[in-house]
Amino acid sequence: MNRTQVVEQLPGLRRYARVLTGEAWAADDLVQDTLERACSKWLLWRTGTDLRAWLFTLMHNLYLNQRRALSSPAPVNIEDVQDQLPGGSGPSDEALDLERCLQRLPPDQRAVLLLVAMEDMSYEDTARILGIPVGTVMSRLSRARTRLRALMDREPTPGLSQAAPAGAPTTGPAPALRRLK
Repeated sequence: MNRTQVVEQLPGLRRYARVLTGEAWAADDLVQDTLERACSKWLLWRTGTDLRAWLFTLMHNLYLNQRRALSSPAPVNIEDVQDQLPGGSGPSDEALDLERCLQRLPPDQRAVLLLVAMEDMSYEDTARILGIPVGTVMSRLSRARTRLRALMDREPTPGLSQAAPAGAPTTGPAPALRRLK
């Protein structure tokens, strides 16, 4: 393992950590803890094996250990602190909706969805990282996709007006379009 190989994995590790934790500062801490663990345990990595899967396994296990160790209050809702963000406005409404919906998924489903869909990992690698059978990966992925679809369809997008009922008089600008299935 050399430095270049590890650096190549940083964007994926940061993406995964960001969605796991729900907060940028916590994600940065998790990535740093993962890299520290990798440096201290590098002799356990076998040359010729998948470094990416090994790093993601370290990160996932660290995340679970930290969650077990902390009995902290629920994560802060981004809407509650949006006006405190730099520039006074936060991410786009669509990004907030997706992030909010991802955080509402059960952690086991969210982890599988992120590894397979965002990080493009195989079912086998995902199963190895999470320490579960491949069939469980497929089941959790299916349930996560179904639940995410349902959550996204239900989430109202702030700022979009709802269409008026049939026969209601229309005044003002035309209603905004909504995404259909």
